[in-house]
Amino acid sequence: MAKIKLTRRALILGSPSLVMSSAALAAFLPTPGTTEGPFYPVRMPRDIDADLVRVDKSEEAAVGDILHLTGRVLDANARPVAKARVEIWQCDATGIYLHPGDRRFASRDQGFQGFGHAVTDSTGRIVFRTIVPVSYPGRTPHIHAKIFHGGRKLLTTQLYRAGHAQNQSDILFRRLSPGEQQRVSMTIKPRTVAASVAYETEIELVI
Repeated sequence: MAKIKLTRRALILGSPSLVMSSAALAAFLPTPGTTEGPFYPVRMPRDIDADLVRVDKSEEAAVGDILHLTGRVLDANARPVAKARVEIWQCDATGIYLHPGDRRFASRDQGFQGFGHAVTDSTGRIVFRTIVPVSYPGRTPHIHAKIFHGGRKLLTTQLYRAGHAQNQSDILFRRLSPGEQQRVSMTIKPRTVAASVAYETEIELVI
């Protein structure tokens, strides 16, 4: 008799004794991909570490509200993906990207790195320090993200501020289904353990 291979997802969905919320089931669905946008680096900046708030350990910090962005990269069976390269990039607190194609490039915040990367640990975990994303003409606040693993690009997406007033007028956010919107939305809340004002969010990227 042929053996039937059951994934964790199949076991959960197929067993009447196991009941999960829609939010828990959504964690098994892949993070929806979207366009890279026009401001991915033409060439990598000098400083591309996971702390976007300071450039080359400068004493001058970025303008904006500090955001501690943590999370995990998982596969479709909720298993952690180790050694994945996660890149993020976003505009500064005045809506300017670290990219020569941005017409206001010369006026950008010199203290904001604009782009950074982290490599997941054995639990699939990543940690970034950046700023709370802001809007700029035509777009709701968002952070771009890209994931590479095993020499392949696996995901390009954008992460949005949950419940932001501009989301429903944003052309890219509106293209997503309600479930997809939920999976790329960040719940940003005050970071209570910080001595100074800061915020935090936890994300899961499923590839």
